This record gives sequence, structure tokens and C-alpha cells, in this order.
Amino acid sequence: MRPHSFPFFNGSWGIFTVKSYHMKKRLLLTAMLPVSMLVAQPKSISGFTEKNAADEIQLEQKFDGMLNAAHMSATLKELSAYPHHIGSPGGEKVADIIYNRYKNAGWDAKIETYQVLFPTPKTRVLELTSPTIYKALLKEPALKEDATSGQEGQLPTYNAWSADGDVSGDLIFVNYGLPADYDELEKMGIDVKGKIVIAKYGRSWRGIKPKVAYEHGAIGCIIYSDPKDDGYFQGDVYPQGPFKNEYGVQRGSVMDMVIYPGDPLTPGIGATENAKRLDRADAPTILKIPVLPISYHDAQPLLQALDGPVAPDDWRGALPFTYHIGGGGKAKVHLKLEFDWKLRPAHDVIAMIRGSEFPDEWIVRGNHHDAWVNGADDPLSGQSAELEEADAIGALVKAGWRPKRTLVYCAWDGEEPGLLGSTEWAEDHLAELQKKAVIYINSDDYSRGFLGASGSHALENMVYEISKDVKDPQTGVSIYDRKKAAEITRAATPAAKKAALNKKGLTLGALGSGSDYSSFLQHDGIPSLDLGFGGEGAGGEYHSIYDSYDDFMRFKDPGSVYGVTLAKTAGRAVLRMADADLLPFDFRSLAKTVNGYIGELVALTDQVRETTAVENDLVRTHQYQLAADPTKNWKLPVQKSEVPFLDFSPLQNAMAALEKGADHAADLWAGSLNKPDHERLNRALYQAEQQLLTPNGLPRRGWYRHSLYAPGFYTGYGVKTMPGIREAIEQRNWKEAQDQIAVDAESLNRLAAYLQNLN
Repeated sequence: MRPHSFPFFNGSWGIFTVKSYHMKKRLLLTAMLPVSMLVAQPKSISGFTEKNAADEIQLEQKFDGMLNAAHMSATLKELSAYPHHIGSPGGEKVADIIYNRYKNAGWDAKIETYQVLFPTPKTRVLELTSPTIYKALLKEPALKEDATSGQEGQLPTYNAWSADGDVSGDLIFVNYGLPADYDELEKMGIDVKGKIVIAKYGRSWRGIKPKVAYEHGAIGCIIYSDPKDDGYFQGDVYPQGPFKNEYGVQRGSVMDMVIYPGDPLTPGIGATENAKRLDRADAPTILKIPVLPISYHDAQPLLQALDGPVAPDDWRGALPFTYHIGGGGKAKVHLKLEFDWKLRPAHDVIAMIRGSEFPDEWIVRGNHHDAWVNGADDPLSGQSAELEEADAIGALVKAGWRPKRTLVYCAWDGEEPGLLGSTEWAEDHLAELQKKAVIYINSDDYSRGFLGASGSHALENMVYEISKDVKDPQTGVSIYDRKKAAEITRAATPAAKKAALNKKGLTLGALGSGSDYSSFLQHDGIPSLDLGFGGEGAGGEYHSIYDSYDDFMRFKDPGSVYGVTLAKTAGRAVLRMADADLLPFDFRSLAKTVNGYIGELVALTDQVRETTAVENDLVRTHQYQLAADPTKNWKLPVQKSEVPFLDFSPLQNAMAALEKGADHAADLWAGSLNKPDHERLNRALYQAEQQLLTPNGLPRRGWYRHSLYAPGFYTGYGVKTMPGIREAIEQRNWKEAQDQIAVDAESLNRLAAYLQNLN
């Protein structure tokens, strides 16, 4: 589901010369060392005694040796050979292939099926009716260079969870369709009420665009990919290059999953066959207006027909004409959509290897298997890596190794329409997961490039150690060193470059939404990680018929070498959590991160207060009125209410308590490593994240219960940290901000007391 979000960095220059030089230099230095210094020093791994660390290193080396890039490429080709969206024959076939793969590798596998709502299109019509006539193609052509691009059974171009509708009206260009864009339209005196809007893909999750359009009274929404963001402006287009050609379309969900993900009819409970379901009209995550994605080929005649003001500089795309906003009544469109609203089976493949010592402690690993069309990159690249891990683990078990904790490998269905399979499974097994799940480790699509790692911040040091141990296949350095080099060279200022150069350790990102970790972390309180690679595989295939094996092997990861790297990275996380003597949770990293979040909230409030005061002064002294172009009847800003001083002391006091609790837990952990019995402490460590769940969840979206991480109400995929407070400040809801300070302080105090009482 998630788009590529890794930074681009081309670090391949000079590899062979530099590598050869350093290799010769190391050999020379080695020859000069005393024999006593050539004896390998024992390597430590957090959570392992010295002896068990040595065993773990040997196990990981055996694991690495069982990973095969050619085999992974063959898996990718087999699984992406046909369309396999949820509820399709291809989707069932892919689930069966994965199930049999686990069985053949020695896993105890089963398929758990949920009955979920999933709409498919029956009618799609988009036509320009004035000032000229144009009927949109709404189709991507097959290409001879792409073997699977013309297959039967492909889902047409559409947005799932659009409303049915038959609407006609004036067309208005709304840039990226975000709240700030509507503020600009208001200044221009343009109202979208009763009109159809056209927005560019980008800058937010796609579902935000029709949501905001509806809030402003629009009756329909069209979303297109502008070539400036996703097309020829970026580079050569497919099939000559990787970028979106003029006919490519990004399918995708527009479910309002910032309210809750999963089946819209069964919020909070598993969508089993006999589950109690909402009436579809009452499901809050299904949109109220028709929405349709189109190519830039189909967008061009619509945008060219617009009159009205010339679009602001930063609104203009790369199509060869002047961009206008509309509003003069010249451009009119007709949009008609009708869907087949049926319950369809979501087949989750669940495979287990029972732990030898702690069978009721689960290491859960997942990647989805459904796609919008063939889905070679999204999601089968990550799925192929997960299956390669499973084969290697199965071989280790057959050779005599047994994990101490139970391994649970999952292949989710229905992720693309809104995290359906994983959410229903996590809701259905909530009580069991909160008792047994040590960690959830997620992946999705990937491409060659740099490590991307986000998740629960108490796991930061573990991920750092893993990143130092896995080699980058293009450079031979660790994936940590390559990631750090990219961060240094891409830093915006000399000071930022210096800070990045001097930085120690690895910083985990925070998790928003867009992949299957959401339910585990944000609803169930299970510590979670999301791992991937990217930054050197940019392209325009996302959610199109061109997300194919041919495209992937040309432009994403030729030879699946980064697939092996992903398997090594995620596999180490699985193996280390499975066999650790003491689970490597370090809550000092969490405390440091939360302290940073609190500082950001204080600074954000001060910034809003200062900005409000300055803007109000400009309005009061008529500066905007004097500076305005008299020939343009733009609406002038008005004064806003002053920003009060929020009391952050409950958070700051809770932060002091959390630091003490984290220090106590770290001391206890270090003093317990060489003791014989860790079961009670381990259980306490992995259940600590649940202390951060709030009883009532976030305001207006109580399904999201984690006090630190949630997708933003107007960002979708993008995370909001300490979201209850942060979003209240951004929306100038000062009473709610103060109330949420108290809520978050309570959750931090609860975790602090929990850690302080560990023994």
C-alpha cells in the first residue's frame, strides 16, 4: 500500500577503486599486528549472554547462507504472474501457493478467512461537457515490453470506497486538495460547494483529498498524477524508463482509515462470518462523494478547459499549458460511478513454528500478499523476502535448531483496500496478542537503496545493532553506514551535515499508517517494527498494471539482491527476538524520543502564538489591504483569536518520572542478563507498550488508542506523534489540547510507574 518514501542517494561512484584500496590497506595492517591481537574478540549482542551470542552469530551465518536471490526472483515471478486482488481467483491462488510453501518448509500453516466488504466498479464515466466534449479513456494500454500488462482479470482504474454517484458540475482545480489549498481558494473568492474538484496526487495520502473536498461542499473529486510529480518531468517514462507514462493511473483506497482501518462494517471486531455488521450507510469510513483517479493524458483536456485565475506558482504542474483554477463556469464535467458492494473472502495465511521454551511468547512477522493488479513491487517484493526467510528458518529447524519462542509468519490479504486482513486478524485475536505477542515485524514493498526502519522506540538499539551487521550489496559497507552517508550528504545545511556526521546510533522513525503494523501497534499496543529498503528505485508503476515482474527486474531490484538484504535484516530481528535471553527493550531510547516530542509541542505552540500575533498586527494595521492588487478581488485575512498559554507541566513532570523508570528498567535488565530465569521479566518488558494505550482513544477516532503514534487526520499515511495534543494545537482547539496534555501525561505516568515497579 505505502508509496516509496526513502531518500534518493546515488552512492555507487568509485566503489571498486576505494574498496580495493581499503582491502589492500587492511591486509597490510593485519600483517603488521601482533599475533595476540589477531584473536577474534567475542561479539556481544544485546539480550544474549556471551556464550549464547556466539551461538546466535553462527545461527545467523547459517541463515544467511540459505538465502538465495535467484530463488527469490523465481518466487516473485510466480506470484506476480496474474492479477490477484482480494476476492479474485488469482488472490485465492496466491494464498494457496504461499500456504503450500510454508507447509513444504515444515511450518504448521493454516488459512484464516474473514468476510469483508470490498467494492469493485460496475460503471465509470468521466466526460468534459463544456466548453468542448471529451470522454476520458480510463484505461491503461498493454505494452509489448511488459508481459503481464494486458491480462484478463485486472481491476480497472478506480478508487475503492468512493461513493456511488452521478454528478455534473463546474470543475475547480484545488492543487493537492489539502486544507491549506482551500484556504488559498478562499482568499481568491472561489467556493467549491456544489462543484467537482480535480486534485493532484501527492503531498498526502489520496483519501485525504476527497475527504477535504466533501468537507468544503464538493459533489465529486477527480485525482490525477501530474507529470511534474510522477511522470516525464522526473525522467524517462515506462517502458523506456521507470516513470509514469501518460496513460498510467494510480489505483488505491480512499477509505477514511484515519477513523479506523479494516472492514468498514465491523469496527473493533473481527469480520467473521457471523459478526454483527453496520449498515453500509452508517459506516463512517466510506466516502460520501464519488471519487475517480485518472492519468495525465485524461487530465490534460480537463485542465486546459479551466478559466478563472492563473494558478499560484507552486500549484503549477508540468503539462504544456498555463494552469488555471476555474470558477468562471467555463469547464463542466460529468462523473458517474457505480460499484458492486459485496462481502468477499480475505484469506490470511498464518504459519507457526512452536517455541521450545516459551511457546506462549510469539514473534509475529508479516507482509501482505494482495495487490491492485499484479503487484510485483507492492507487495510481492516484500512477500518474496518473507518467504525466503521462512524457507531458511524451516531448513534450520530440519537441521536441529528450534526457536525458544514461537514464530508466527503471516501473509495478509486485503491490505490494499484498507489493511483489511491484518486488522480483522488483530481485532479477532486481540486478547491473545496482548498476552503473547512480543513484537510484530512488518515489511511491504522495497527497492534497492537505503535501509528504512520505523517502529517502537524501545527497540532502537536492537535495530542499530542489526544494521551494523548486515552488508549493503552494492557497496560492501554495512547498511547502517550507507544509510548514515545518505543522511549526511542530503542534510540541508553545513551545520546539519556536521550534526549528522557526529551522530551516534540509529534513529527509528515513528509509525503512521499505510501498512499492516497499524492494528498491532496503534490498537493492540504490540511493539512493532516496519523494515524496508528504497531510494534508488523511483518510478511510476505504483498501483498500476505496470507494477510487474518486468518493471521490477529492470528498475527496482535487478537480481533481487536487496530482497536478500531485507531478508537478512528482518530475519535477524526475528531470530534475535526469538532466542534472546533477555528481550532487548531499552526504554531510555523511548524516553529520549518522547522528550523530543514534548519539546516540539512546546515550540509548535509558541510558533503558532507568535505567528498569530504578527498576522493579527498586519491585519489591524491594514498591511494586507495596502499590499493587495486592486485589480484582483481577493479576500483579505481577518484577525484570529489569540493563542493562550498551555500548561505543559503535567507532561514535563511525567517525563521526569519516565526517565527514572527507564533508567531503573535498564539497570534491572543489565543486572539480570546472566541470571537463570527471565520469563517473568521478559513478559513485563514486551507488555510495557500497552501502558501507552489510552482508555478512550483519540478524540473523534477512538479506535486509535496509542498515545504516541497515529496517522494524521489530514495526512493519512504520515504520522502525528502525540497526536491528541499535536492535532488540537494545529486545529487551534486549545481546550482539547489542554485536555489531551492530561491524557498523555497519564499514559506516560502509567508507563513510568510500570517500569519503576519491575523487579
